[in-house]
Amino acid sequence: MSTSESSSEPPRFRRVVLKLSGESFCPAGERGISMQEVSHIALQTIKAAQTGVEMAIVIGGGNILRGAQFTAGNAAIQEATAHYMGMLATVINGLALQDALESHGAETRLLTAIRMDGVAEPYIRRRARRHLEKNRIVILAAGTGSPFVTTDTAAAQRALELDADVLLKATRVDGVFSDDPEKNPHAVLYSKLSYQSVREQNLRVMDSTAIAQCMEHNMPILVFNYRKDGNIERAVDGQRVGTLVGSEELIAGHPD
Repeated sequence: MSTSESSSEPPRFRRVVLKLSGESFCPAGERGISMQEVSHIALQTIKAAQTGVEMAIVIGGGNILRGAQFTAGNAAIQEATAHYMGMLATVINGLALQDALESHGAETRLLTAIRMDGVAEPYIRRRARRHLEKNRIVILAAGTGSPFVTTDTAAAQRALELDADVLLKATRVDGVFSDDPEKNPHAVLYSKLSYQSVREQNLRVMDSTAIAQCMEHNMPILVFNYRKDGNIERAVDGQRVGTLVGSEELIAGHPD
C-alpha cells in the first residue's frame, strides 16, 4: 500500500494482530461464507491499514466447521483429525479474505502454519515480519499448525512472535460484558479489565490459554465490535472503543 494513501497522522499502534472469528464471515446465526460480510471486513481493514499500521490477521474457521463438532460421540473421526479439519477451514476463509482485500487494491500475503505451497506461503516468523514491514496485510491461517490449540491461542502466540503492540479481538458485541449481552439485556459493559479479573470472573474474552500467554508476556488485548463501521480503524488509532484487557499498571492509566 503506497504511503500516499496513508494519513498524515501515525496510528497509535505500530503493529497489531487482529483476530477474526469464522462467524464474522457470515450473517449472525448462519454458516458458510458471505462475500458481502467478507467485503465489509476487508474495507474496514484496508481503511485501518491506510493509517500506516502494520496489520496481521489471524482467521478462525467456525463458519465452516469446528473440530469439536466431530468429536462428540463420533468415534469414526479422531479428535486430532477433527482439529486438522478445522485448520483447513481457516485456510478457506483466508483465501476468501485475501481476494476480498485485493479486489479493493490492498497488497496481501496469505501464510499458513500447515504447508500447502500451491495455495499460500508457509508461515515463517521472519518472512511474516518482512511482509509487515513492507506494509502488506498478512493473513495467518491454519492456527498454530498443531491440534488441540484454538485460533485464539494462535492469535496470542502470533502477536507475541511478531512483536505486536496489541492483540485486537473482533467480536459482534461492543466489548466484554458481565454476562452474555445477547441473552441478558442488563449485562454490564466493561471499559477495562485486568487479566486477573478476566480469569477470576471467567469472562468470555478468549480461551484461558490465550489469556495466560498474554498475561505472562504483558500483551494487551482490545475487544471490540467489528460490525460497527470504522471500529477497526478506531481500534488501531488507540481511540476509546470496546474493552481493554491488560496489566494492573496499564489498566490504572487507562481512562474509564
